[in-house]
Amino acid sequence: MRACASLLITLALCAPVASMAASLRLEDLTWMEVRDAVAAGKTTILVPIGGTEQNGPHMALGKHNVRAEVLAARIAEALGNALVAPVIAYVPEGSIDPPSGHMRFPGTISIPSSTFITLLESAARSFRAAGFRDIVFLGDHGGYQRDERTAAEHLNREWARTSVRAHALEEYYRVTETTFRQALKARGFSDDEIGVHAGLADTSLTLAIDPKLVRLDRLAAAAGPANATGVQGDARRSTAELGASGVDAIVKSSVEAIRRAQRR
Repeated sequence: MRACASLLITLALCAPVASMAASLRLEDLTWMEVRDAVAAGKTTILVPIGGTEQNGPHMALGKHNVRAEVLAARIAEALGNALVAPVIAYVPEGSIDPPSGHMRFPGTISIPSSTFITLLESAARSFRAAGFRDIVFLGDHGGYQRDERTAAEHLNREWARTSVRAHALEEYYRVTETTFRQALKARGFSDDEIGVHAGLADTSLTLAIDPKLVRLDRLAAAAGPANATGVQGDARRSTAELGASGVDAIVKSSVEAIRRAQRR
């Protein structure tokens, strides 16, 4: 019995260590584990980009950050040759003074587009120095998609004589505007209800990924005028089941797009 108890204790202590070593999250690993992972073929790094912004009276400010990290992990797992960088949570959200866009609501954090582009480029150069060959920007927010493309274009011109490439993966975000929206419309939801920010589509995706981020008792309040609530859409009929189809579509489309880019 004593030997069995000792074995159980040893297994319990070792389990978290083994789990951490197997993590796909860059920040969970030591530098030696990153080096070895790259040498073993994990030469793709996914850069999840979120944002800290108002999401109506019913959804937490960090919605994009959580979604980007969870989706990036699923994409990395499906790819088999990728690690996931820390989430970028500070992004352009509008002017600060005078406040515009989401900055009109408390809690939103904004930085200039030029700062954001520089951040992406500097991070990418760091990943290249570590041995990564494909640096993939996964932007969960529509407002900075052009900035991602600008950063990737700058980097690819700089690296033209190398085998390293930066990718602004437009498919990751585009799915929510195409495949997912069309699937919701096929189920009888209107464009006005689906919305473009914190509406049915946005809220359903978040419910599928982390329901704690959604205040279900505030969904009715989210149906008020957009200028007052920050919502563009109607979240009242949002469900995790609806969101799950969107999650699957984002992962599938992103994996296919990355594999196509890596074959070029």
